[in-house]
Amino acid sequence: MTKPLHPDSLGTLCGLFRARVAATPDQVAYRQFDEMGDTWVSFTWAQVAAEVARWQAALVNEGLVPGDRVAVMLKNSVEWVIFDQAALGLGLVTVPLYLDDRPDNAVYILDHADARLLLVEGRFQLKKLAEIAGSAHGLRRIVSLVAPESGLADWSSRFAVAEDWLAAGAGTPVPERHLSPDLLATLVYTSGTTGRPKGVMLTHENLLWNAWYASQCADFGPHEVFLSFLPMSHTLERTGGYYLPMLLGSEVAYARSITQLAQDLQAIRPTVLISVPRIYERVYGRIQDSLEKKGALAKQVFDLAVRVGWNRFEHAQGRAAWTPEQLLWPLLQKKVAQTVTEKLGGRLRLAISGGAALTPEIARVFIGLGVPVFQGYGLTEASPVVCVNRPDSNVPASIGKPLPGVEVRIGENDELLTRSRCVMRGYWKDEAATRAVIDAEGWLHTGDQARVDADGHYTIIGRIKDIIVLNNGEKVSPTDMESAILLDTLFEQAMVVGEGRPYLAALVVLNEEHWRAFAASLGVDPDDPAALRDSRVMKALLHNVARHLKHFPGYAQIRRLHPELKPWTVDDGLLTPTLKVKRNQVLDRYRAAVDAMYADFARG
Repeated sequence: MTKPLHPDSLGTLCGLFRARVAATPDQVAYRQFDEMGDTWVSFTWAQVAAEVARWQAALVNEGLVPGDRVAVMLKNSVEWVIFDQAALGLGLVTVPLYLDDRPDNAVYILDHADARLLLVEGRFQLKKLAEIAGSAHGLRRIVSLVAPESGLADWSSRFAVAEDWLAAGAGTPVPERHLSPDLLATLVYTSGTTGRPKGVMLTHENLLWNAWYASQCADFGPHEVFLSFLPMSHTLERTGGYYLPMLLGSEVAYARSITQLAQDLQAIRPTVLISVPRIYERVYGRIQDSLEKKGALAKQVFDLAVRVGWNRFEHAQGRAAWTPEQLLWPLLQKKVAQTVTEKLGGRLRLAISGGAALTPEIARVFIGLGVPVFQGYGLTEASPVVCVNRPDSNVPASIGKPLPGVEVRIGENDELLTRSRCVMRGYWKDEAATRAVIDAEGWLHTGDQARVDADGHYTIIGRIKDIIVLNNGEKVSPTDMESAILLDTLFEQAMVVGEGRPYLAALVVLNEEHWRAFAASLGVDPDDPAALRDSRVMKALLHNVARHLKHFPGYAQIRRLHPELKPWTVDDGLLTPTLKVKRNQVLDRYRAAVDAMYADFARG
């Protein structure tokens, strides 16, 4: 087992970086694809350190001082790391933005954080940058890695191309800064429950110790290769796919895109993969498609391989007896399982799934085929990992056991509470919200309900508040969205769905009077039972909904609708006496309709 650097001797995240550079300067740190050269390019720790020094000089030349916020809107890349480490080493606070976020949401975050500088890729962000530049008045500078064809100077004197900006700062003395572990390192904006993002304040200590605790949960080898594709603005990727590998001295390769992930898995052949459930669902869907084409016999052999593999896994975990069927495994592994494991690169040792719940059936299939999937749990406010399954103690339907150094208990109403040095300082500019989730004893109230088994494995059983978690980990408040939808008089009732799904959908009840006029305007017969499923109607309804959700983040949009004319009532058990929607009962009543709204997406 490789021995990771210890936080006690590092103090801060920039201390971690300096120690790693000193320990293994010539070792490959990062790999990414160079489109111009059509090849993968490697960077050693020493090369990255040299670039960090250049960026620090430019940041100092910009007049930035400790505590200033600087934002980054890049895809996963070595440049993201360089910018982050340059900022952290100067005592600046990094504010990550999602690459595909809506301009108005990005502007809100930039203004709320009082960000002074924004780093962007530039080439594919012309329209977005123009809107941001015209709205985010607190920004002093926007630095673009690539100069757009029209020229950044056409928009504002605040824009600069990275190479010119770096050249202007060359030679600027960089003061030595002695930073405290409790210094604010980042503001990570999460959607919360109000429709507006909240800025989670995470310190150097929070993130560093979370990465350290995570490093103790598996037998990491000396030559691990991480494939990074979750956005680095997602705290799971930032801690698990950036700071953790730095502690270990592991190599990180940056995937080109989700659409090219299959090719990148073959090219990089990672040993560690950190993902949200949607990636496993996509692979699962393709497997099912392939089996349908091959016929019944292939399906039977596949099911046999999964069953035998799963029994082997349960036996190894001490939960099942050995069976003679396991003697078939060498053949089934060669003929069936190996086909799947090779598509993932062929040498995957740890496949972490977090951010949302992984369907037990999908976990069973992958584990049965020999893909070592480990489900965990966390939240941005905890830096983020709280619990995770271990190789020697893996209950796939659970979120595992708490990290070493992380306290977990179940409070009132079965709420999962956690306390550790990883818990956030609070929400930026929102003391009331901070007090609402962190109590006087330091326990962070997650809002999730859980139970724990005799062996200490925790399982999430629900949420105290109705928050939907998509399968990419994004959290949305359905009640806020429903209120917005119901501003349109065409809609009488609405319920947003999407828990563990790839996107949001909605069940809606139409106002009959407005429906008749709406249908007539589209040339559709409102009395025709098939009218509600007419493609013109669906498109127009979705357009109406989108108009009312335009101020919500990009991921909080409705992609599918199931319209009805029969209202939900107290008498039919779908409303409470105070006329609130009984979500579970509505879901049960419309289970088939909900599944249908995701059927065409289920297989990627």
